[in-house]
Amino acid sequence: MKKINLLLVAAFITSSIYAQEQQGLTSKKGEPFLPEAGDWAISINASPFLSYFGNFIGGNGLNAAPNFNYLTTNQSIIGKYFIDSQSAYRVGVRVGLSSDGQTTKVPGTGSATTQVDNKRTISGSDIGLTAGKEWRKGKTRLQGFYGAEAEIDLSSNSTSYTYGNPLSASNTTSRTTESKSGSTFGIGVRGFIGAEYFIFPKMAIGGEFGWAICLASTGEGQNTTESWNGTAATTTTTKTGGKSSFIVDTDHINSIFGPTGTIRLTLHF
Repeated sequence: MKKINLLLVAAFITSSIYAQEQQGLTSKKGEPFLPEAGDWAISINASPFLSYFGNFIGGNGLNAAPNFNYLTTNQSIIGKYFIDSQSAYRVGVRVGLSSDGQTTKVPGTGSATTQVDNKRTISGSDIGLTAGKEWRKGKTRLQGFYGAEAEIDLSSNSTSYTYGNPLSASNTTSRTTESKSGSTFGIGVRGFIGAEYFIFPKMAIGGEFGWAICLASTGEGQNTTESWNGTAATTTTTKTGGKSSFIVDTDHINSIFGPTGTIRLTLHF
């Protein structure tokens, strides 16, 4: 009889703890704290928000309102898609194309009053993609996670010049018309582990650490110059050397995936 009573008490305590845990995973309005199958999520840098609340509590009168910051220094957009409550696909995307032009006024050849335009244009591209999968552990608002992801990256840049004064017998200078770096192609794979705490329904703060293997290769570039040979303008193109790198290290040294040790705020929807 005593054994039966002990079993009943143990069952009651177990059910009470389970009920409390379940109640703790929903808000007073019944909103679930943890992600569910079909949820999407984005991650941003939590540091501006932590600094804001820290200064607010400390009474700093110069406290500026926080803003959304990219999670990584390479300005990738980081997102997740939850297959179920315990696993998710992770994706990071960066597509950057730039062109910056500058015009400088210079005196025209043989004229003290006429001005002509020298133009410089800097162009660049940086395209990157990360993809992976994470698995989660924990049944409370404190969740651990681990997983792996891969990355590919392609970048290049060039600078071109046009001159208002053509080369001639009275303008025999040698000058660069184009400087082009070789395209850089990088690949990497990374394992990671981290934890986050759901401070509000579907809103978590946390961070992760990782270890990666990365390989990057930069092809040959070229410089193009023009000069006066005594009778006409001639163009010369010379090659510049390429380079390659191989890194096996933690995230602190290996930055191909961005500063993954950063404290992050993840929003689920």
